[in-house]
Amino acid sequence: MNQHSQARRRSSGFTLIEVMITVAIVAILASIALPSYQQYIIRSKRSAAQAQMMDIANRQQQYLIANRVYADKAALTASGYSLPSEVSANYSYDVTLSTSGAPGYTLTFRPTGAQQGDGDLTLTSEGVKSPSGKW
Repeated sequence: MNQHSQARRRSSGFTLIEVMITVAIVAILASIALPSYQQYIIRSKRSAAQAQMMDIANRQQQYLIANRVYADKAALTASGYSLPSEVSANYSYDVTLSTSGAPGYTLTFRPTGAQQGDGDLTLTSEGVKSPSGKW
C-alpha cells in the first residue's frame, strides 16, 4: 500500500522543472510577439493620422475654391475643424502656407507620446507625401 500511495503522489501536479520550462517558453514567445504588436499599433495610429491628413487636404481644396487661398491652421479651426481625439492623442499638426508664387501649403503631422519615434508625416498641396516609406 505504501508503494501505491507514493506512485499516486508522484503523478499528481507539475514538477519544478516542468513549470520552469513552461515559463521559459512563454517568455520566449512574448519576447517575439511584443515588438511585432508594438509596431502594429504604431502603424495603425499612423494610418489614422494619414486619413486625417487626406481629410484636411480635401478641406483645403474646398477652401481654395471658395476663397482663392488655402487655409492656415487658425482658419481651419475657425471653420469648425479639429483633430479627432484618437489622432490628437498621438499627433499634433501644423499648416504652413507658401509665401511666394502660386498658392500652396505643407501639412505636417508631428507624433507625440508613444508615437514620437515614428517621425513626422508631411503632405503638400501638390500631393507630395513624405517620408515615402511610411505612405
